Amino acid sequence: MIDGVVTKKLKVIPDERGRLMECLRCDDELFIKFGQLYMTTTYPGVVKGWHKHNLQWDNVVCVKGMLKLALCDARDDSPTKGEVQDFFLGEHNPILVRIPPGVWHGWKCVSVEEAFVVNAPTEVYVYDAPDQDELPHDSDQIDYDWGVRLR
Repeated sequence: MIDGVVTKKLKVIPDERGRLMECLRCDDELFIKFGQLYMTTTYPGVVKGWHKHNLQWDNVVCVKGMLKLALCDARDDSPTKGEVQDFFLGEHNPILVRIPPGVWHGWKCVSVEEAFVVNAPTEVYVYDAPDQDELPHDSDQIDYDWGVRLR
């Protein structure tokens, strides 16, 4: 596991009316602080990434569809510098992934329908000075293949 990355298995509580799933609570051991909450979607087969933050921690949950979330540790002072890791998250694996600052991340929608992602980052987005560096999804700076892998 990349240093500082934490996952939380999410509990889905169904009843005759529907489902409830708590994603992040302020009394969770992994909780740092609240900046904002936003939702984004990704169409099937589309890759969003790479990006990293210098201050912000992300708390990513895919609430509809499925994602392949990939991480690459770019922190010079990290014991896991250079390590790459991926997770499959969404309806069939309801987890939260906490991503530290300095870790490149991106995702690919691997479901046949649009994926819906909720993120609760620790910082608010500053429109005129975003805390975000970006690379193209096929950058040669990160050794990662977004294609299907047979495991």
